[in-house]
Amino acid sequence: MIRTKQTFSPPVMEARRWIEGVTFPPDRPLINVSQAAPVDLPPEPLRQAIADAAMNLPQAHLYGPVLGLPELRQEVAGQFGAAYGGDIGAENVCITSGCNQAFCAALMTLTGEGDEVILPTPWYFNHKMWLDMTGVRAVALPTGAGLLPDPDLAQAMITDRTRAIVLVTPNNPGGVEYPADLIAAFRDVARKAGIALIVDETYRDFHSESGPAHDLFTDPDWDDTLIQLYSFSKAYRLTGHRVGAMVASPARLTEVEKFLDTVTICPNQLGQQAALWGMRNLGQWLAGERAEILDRRAAIEDGFPALSDQGWKLLGAGAYFAYVEHPFKRGSDQLAQEMVEAIGVLALPGTMFMPADDPAGLRQLRIAFANIDRAGIGQLFERLGGLRSALVPNRVSA
Repeated sequence: MIRTKQTFSPPVMEARRWIEGVTFPPDRPLINVSQAAPVDLPPEPLRQAIADAAMNLPQAHLYGPVLGLPELRQEVAGQFGAAYGGDIGAENVCITSGCNQAFCAALMTLTGEGDEVILPTPWYFNHKMWLDMTGVRAVALPTGAGLLPDPDLAQAMITDRTRAIVLVTPNNPGGVEYPADLIAAFRDVARKAGIALIVDETYRDFHSESGPAHDLFTDPDWDDTLIQLYSFSKAYRLTGHRVGAMVASPARLTEVEKFLDTVTICPNQLGQQAALWGMRNLGQWLAGERAEILDRRAAIEDGFPALSDQGWKLLGAGAYFAYVEHPFKRGSDQLAQEMVEAIGVLALPGTMFMPADDPAGLRQLRIAFANIDRAGIGQLFERLGGLRSALVPNRVSA
């Protein structure tokens, strides 16, 4: 069995191929809402800190500790402990080459061939891809109203091969924020079953609530069940530097170290210096970034009624995402490709976030608004509002 052939092609790369050779007129440039990543540069002081480290810090060009820069591990422990009101030590933190690697590392310590992991749907496609390639069965947990998963349904799905439940909150692709009591209920389900609860909080810095998103770390025994994942990429615009983190038990990180040592040896040193400087110096700047993202979310919610009148439905909005249901008879996999030439919009179809046998994905689209402001969102809605008349008639009934 060739492991990479057990999964699908990277969705963002596939979508980029849809715009190859397409010309977008100056008065209607491409609106790219396909990828959840900031394209603006990090703030200048942070770039200067990276340059200073590159020029003046010899160890920034050498191998470092496999589990990451000690100062950064301590900073994460201190800030997260304060934010969540829990006891987190540096020995609970490791730094990874992005949050995706943190997920892969965690799953390598939990699963073997033929095991199962529960993923709420719509799911983050890279999570599904990793499970496919490692021979682990992804068990789809359908979400209900508001795209919220049901812990009782998850409990009913647990078998003797289940090793973890994965929650992403704020959610990718749905955008929804899971309430604290819901997250705690999943923790209780996982603990009772003796499995892990993985909480991916890549977008925690853009949560609409100003306080802690959950109280899991206030439990003195939190590390018997919880594995938290985080990304510095979104908070400090460090996507190309690949810096993420995992918070877990020291025993778990001992196993994680084996995986990381064979894959990257150590995280990117300059990226870690950037993350450390950002955590220590960019609190006020990050608050401004959060306010901007929350304003874009509000713009989505404010402007959506005009689309609702045409049959669109807003299923979820938050962090970088709006997850929507379209009103057309053609499937989203075809619709998303037609939208490129018809209205100059690149978005991802719901089929990329759902099991192949779930027809709901054919009705859904993900809109990643990380790189379009309130005015850009207005332009996006204008184009979506004109989509019906712009589609090629009779190719598939609109």
